[in-house]
Order: sequence, then C-alpha cells, then structure tokens
Amino acid sequence: MLAAVIWGLIQGVTEFLPVSSDGHLVVIPALLNELGFDVEPPALATTAVLHLGTLVAMFVYFRHDVARVIRFRTDPEGRKIAILVAIGTIPAAVFGLPLADDLNRFQTTISNVGWALIGNGLILFLGYKMASGTLRIMEMRVPDAMLIGLAQALALIAGISRSGTTISVGSARRIEPLEAARFSFLLGIPAVTGAGFLELYRITDSGGFEPVLILGVVVAGITGYLAIGLLMASLRRFGLLPFALYCVAIGALTVWVF
Repeated sequence: MLAAVIWGLIQGVTEFLPVSSDGHLVVIPALLNELGFDVEPPALATTAVLHLGTLVAMFVYFRHDVARVIRFRTDPEGRKIAILVAIGTIPAAVFGLPLADDLNRFQTTISNVGWALIGNGLILFLGYKMASGTLRIMEMRVPDAMLIGLAQALALIAGISRSGTTISVGSARRIEPLEAARFSFLLGIPAVTGAGFLELYRITDSGGFEPVLILGVVVAGITGYLAIGLLMASLRRFGLLPFALYCVAIGALTVWVF
C-alpha cells in the first residue's frame, strides 16, 4: 500500500510539472532504495494505469476546453482544437509503437534516465529563454501542431518531460507560454487515455490487476490536479527556469549515484 501511495504521489506531481513522471518513477524508487527503503519501481503497466488518475485531473481542470471539443460540430474553437490535437497526436503514435521495446530497455539503466533528465533541463532552459510569444491556440497553424507533436514523441524517453518539451517547442513557435501549456495538456489527453486503458486491459486480462492500484490512481488524480495549478502559476511568475535547474540537479545526482 505504501508503494502505491508513493507511486501515485510521484505520478501526480511529476506528470504535469515539466520534470518527467516516467523518469521520476524510475529514479525516486532507486534513490529511496539507496537510502535503505524497500520500494520497488512500478512495472510499466502499473505506470500506465497510474496515468488514468492524471487523466481525470486533466479532464476536470480543462473541462471547459473538453466540452468545447465535444461540441466541435457547432463550436468553431472546439473544432480547431480538435483538429490541432489530432494532428499533434500523429507523431507519438507513429514513433511510439515501433520503438516501444527499445524505450523500455533504455530505462532499465538508471544512469540513462539521469542523462535524459539533464537533457530535459537544457530543453526547459531553451524554452524559458524563448518564452516571449503572444500567439493563442486559435492562432496556431498545422506546422505548429506537428512540431509540438514531435516534441511529445521525444518525451517517450523516460527522463524527457512531455509537458516540458511541448511547452518549450510551443514557446519557440511564438505561442504564449500559458497557451502552450494549455495546448500541451489537451494534446496529452489522447495519448494518456490510449496508453492507460490499453495497459489496464492487459493487466486485467492477465489477472495481474491489484486493488491497491486504485489507491495509487486516486492519489495521482488529486495531486495531479494541484500540480497543474502549480505549473500555471509558475509559468506566470517564473517561467520554466526553476524546473530546468531542478532537472539538471536531479539528473546529475542520478548519474553520480548510479
């Protein structure tokens, strides 16, 4: 039960902050074990199921945007968001499935994840330096959605943040940071939904589902909702810089220890 709570907390806090939830689900249990705590890292299927908690957080926080997308036939802004999200989802779908085994092997070496976290910090720093745009989602074009979608595909690597890369690329495309974050989260809904329910089906079908996972999903949902608000507030005041510095620090610590 303790492990489920720890996984849920890590998933909820780090899924939306631009520091890589998958990377932290590898690194934090490993660091805790080095300190003498017996906490095993979650299986990949468990990680995907925990995403369902953060999925609920996204639906609740961005419920007005989701409602507009549902009304896409009569709502022009909802229709444009739906089209941009569909375009941005393509790269992750194209690259994710063929590279799944290689990506899984990558994160079995903890130092690899540390280096990826350092790289994520550098990406966030570049995003921080370029965060001076004023474009809104309704002013985005197809190339913007494609490039942000490619950034989301890069985040399939454990240690690279999906929200961090997409917000950084959005900033490079002159999109206002809060709008880039808004699009980033909306773009994440199809990916998180697909991965979460696919793995939930797989582990349930194989008899591997444990009821204690429900606790982890609930914890991930609550902390995830709070983390979205924290990121939005941070973007208004500090930009991505604090998260860039943190990722470089935790990545360097990971490489040093492992």
